[in-house]
Amino acid sequence: MPGNLFGIEKRSQFLTDTNMTRMWNKMILLLLLLSAAQLAIAHPMPHSVLSLAVGSDMIEAELKIPLKELQPAVSFNVTDLGGTLDAMLRRQLSDYLISHFHPKSLNGKPWTVAVTGFSIAEAEQTATARYEELTAYLTLQPPPGESNRSFDLYYDGVLHQVVTHKIFVTVSRDWQNGETGDQENSLGVIGLNVADNTVPPLHVNLSHGSRFKGFAAMVRLGIHHIAEGADHLLFLLVLLLPATLAAENRRWTKYAGTRRTVFNMLKIATAFTVGHSISLFLGAMQWLSLPPQPVEIGIAVTILVAAVHALRPIFPKREVIIAGVFGLVHGLAFSTVLTELHLGPAELLYSLLGFNIGIELMQVFLILLTIPWLIILSKNNHYKSVRIIGAVFAIIASVAWMSERIALQPNTASDLVGQVAAQGKWIVLVLVVLAGVSTLKLNSRTI
Repeated sequence: MPGNLFGIEKRSQFLTDTNMTRMWNKMILLLLLLSAAQLAIAHPMPHSVLSLAVGSDMIEAELKIPLKELQPAVSFNVTDLGGTLDAMLRRQLSDYLISHFHPKSLNGKPWTVAVTGFSIAEAEQTATARYEELTAYLTLQPPPGESNRSFDLYYDGVLHQVVTHKIFVTVSRDWQNGETGDQENSLGVIGLNVADNTVPPLHVNLSHGSRFKGFAAMVRLGIHHIAEGADHLLFLLVLLLPATLAAENRRWTKYAGTRRTVFNMLKIATAFTVGHSISLFLGAMQWLSLPPQPVEIGIAVTILVAAVHALRPIFPKREVIIAGVFGLVHGLAFSTVLTELHLGPAELLYSLLGFNIGIELMQVFLILLTIPWLIILSKNNHYKSVRIIGAVFAIIASVAWMSERIALQPNTASDLVGQVAAQGKWIVLVLVVLAGVSTLKLNSRTI
């Protein structure tokens, strides 16, 4: 009996140990599951983003797909690519996308879809870890006579295998609705309908818009392009620096007089306008096309020449001609903004007019903002220091920009120039203060 009791006690102890082990195993498993859930919450899976750029009769699209989400949906390897895609993989990806991408007009007629290129880069969405992302570039062409502003978008890439995946659809550019690419507007989300286990199409309705909206948007774009274009602003300013002075014996001397100064500045600004308007028109119509790099380098060269002229007159009384010729170079840079919109002939004419008006409004505003103070300063010896400092800064900026644009990578000097140029309002305020001090000194001498 005692032996039997001893056996019962051992069995009871064994069962207790076993239960404890099981309990600990369950607790560990539960902790692991909680940790995994916590990690999933901390780093949600990224989704695809489809961005539409609406032209006059077609749509250009950029489709961004996380590679780790794409891999379960395809039968070929798309991971650890090192940022490169060989010809075979490009064909496989093109075939895959075209088989899953089906925009249709509202009457059911299918559109033509073409894949024009791919790229791979690192990306990060809200709360996600960094990941490799494939960007596919597509063109969507409706059937002849069909509108590209209202259609049904059937797309189930990745979704046909990864049912939790979603595709966020946005409009990045739509001229008729005044959207020129400065922001993305959401159209909706493509995802699985769990009720019937299908992927319904996204109905896209862009409304009709108007040419007036497009024209007004181009005026704003012209203003913004000059306001944000430090090189264009600096060129105009440095060309105007000596416009208040008379040149004698290859030196800038006394104040040229208010009437002559205002007349000179208007002629210079007008010549620059005419020059860049001509090349803007030729470039936008694609009758004259140059690669962006030499054009941007050429703009830096125009600033350098204008800055040297501000130090010592190298083309006195020919500033109007130089402004017109240099304006041609700047206009080629402006034209790339319009060519990227892929507009029809009528829309392009409206855009040329609106964009030019925006540029001129910003230039006139700049002249009105600075010229009164330059005129006041030109009436005494303080202006020489202002002119030299402005010209030297322009020389440093032009050399920094040339170096940056030749090497195709930023440098410390160009970064510093950008930071200084961003403080435009303070520079104007300094001019105002200097002009005030100069006026007080002149008045005290008169007294």
